[in-house]
Amino acid sequence: MADNNILNKLSDLEARFQEVALLITDPAVVADMKRYVRLNKEYRELEQIMDARKRYVNLLQSQNEAKELLANETDNELREMAREELEHCTTQIPILEEEIKLLLIPGDPQDDKNAILEIRGGTGGDEAAIFAGDLYRMYSKYCESKGWRMEVSSFNEGSSGGFKEIICTVTGDKVYGTLKYESGVHRVQRVPATETQGRVHTSAASVAVLPEAEPFDVEITESAIKWDTFRSSGAGGQNVNKVESGVRLRYPWLNPETGQTEEILIECTETRDQPKNKERALARLRTLIYDREHQRYADDIANKRKTMVSTGDRSAKIRTYNYPQGRITDHRINYTIYNLQAFVNGDIQDCIDHLIVAENTERMKENEL
Repeated sequence: MADNNILNKLSDLEARFQEVALLITDPAVVADMKRYVRLNKEYRELEQIMDARKRYVNLLQSQNEAKELLANETDNELREMAREELEHCTTQIPILEEEIKLLLIPGDPQDDKNAILEIRGGTGGDEAAIFAGDLYRMYSKYCESKGWRMEVSSFNEGSSGGFKEIICTVTGDKVYGTLKYESGVHRVQRVPATETQGRVHTSAASVAVLPEAEPFDVEITESAIKWDTFRSSGAGGQNVNKVESGVRLRYPWLNPETGQTEEILIECTETRDQPKNKERALARLRTLIYDREHQRYADDIANKRKTMVSTGDRSAKIRTYNYPQGRITDHRINYTIYNLQAFVNGDIQDCIDHLIVAENTERMKENEL
C-alpha cells in the first residue's frame, strides 16, 4: 500500500496551491511587490509539488490496476503486460516518494538569493592572510565553474600576500543556498611560505556567507546616511590617486534586541565610478541589516536541531585543510577526502553535495517524512 502520510501531505497542499494561484492574479497583491514576489516563489514551489503529486497518483493507480488484472485476467498476453506495468510502478514509486519527500521539506526562503562572501584571516598572522587568499582563489574558481559572477567589493591585503579581509558579491542561480554551507572557521595545517625551519603551522580564516537583501527586504532611511568620499588605493594607475572614487557610509541602526542605536560603517572601493560604489555600498548595507535582523530566525532554527550542517555560526570550526597528508576533512559530517589540490582549485561540489544530503536527511526527520 502507498505511503498514506505522503498522500495526506500532498492533499493538504493542493488547496493552498489553488489559493495562491488566485492570489497572484489579484491586483491588490500585484501592487504589493514584497507580497507578490513571496507568493510567486511559493506558487513555483507548489507547482513542482503538484506535478509530482499527479505523477505519484498515476503510478499508484497503474499499480493497483496491474495487480487487479493479474488477479483476475486469464489471457497470457494481458497478464504479461500487467506484470511489466507492475514491475515498472514498483520500481518508480519509491524513487518518486524520495523526490516528493525532498520537495515537502520547507525551503529556506533565502536560498534563491545572491550572496555576500566575506573572508578574513584569523589566527596565524601572515600565514592566515595567505590562507584567506587561497580560499578566495578556491571560491573564485568554484563560482566560475558554476557560471556565477563574483565581484570584489573591498579588500585589505596581507603584508606577505593574500588578504587580511576580502568581501565579494556573488550573483547567479541559488547562490546563497549553495554557499551557505561554507560559513564558519576554516583551518589549515601546512609549512607556511614564511617558515624557514620547515615546521608545520596551524592557521585559520573565517568565512561568512550572507544572503544579499533585495531593496524591498529592508527599509533604510537614506536621509540618515552620512557619506564620505576618499581616494582609493591599489591597482588602477594614476586615477586612484587623483579621483575620490572610494565611498564610506555611516548609518545609525536601531538594534531591536538591545534598543540601542549602533553605527554601521561600510566602505566600497570596487570601481573607479563613485556612483557605482555608492550603489554597491547601499547593497551591502541592506544585506548587513537584513542579516542582523534575521539572525534570530537562524538561531531559532539552530536551537531546534541536534546537529547542524548550515547554522551560519561563523565561530564554529567546520573544515581542516591538511597539506602534509593532502587531506580535506569537513568536521560537521565526518567527510574526509585526499584530493586537497583539486579541492583548493575549486573542486568543492562533492563536499557541498554531501552537506546538502546530510541536512536534507535531518530535515526529513524533523518533518516526519
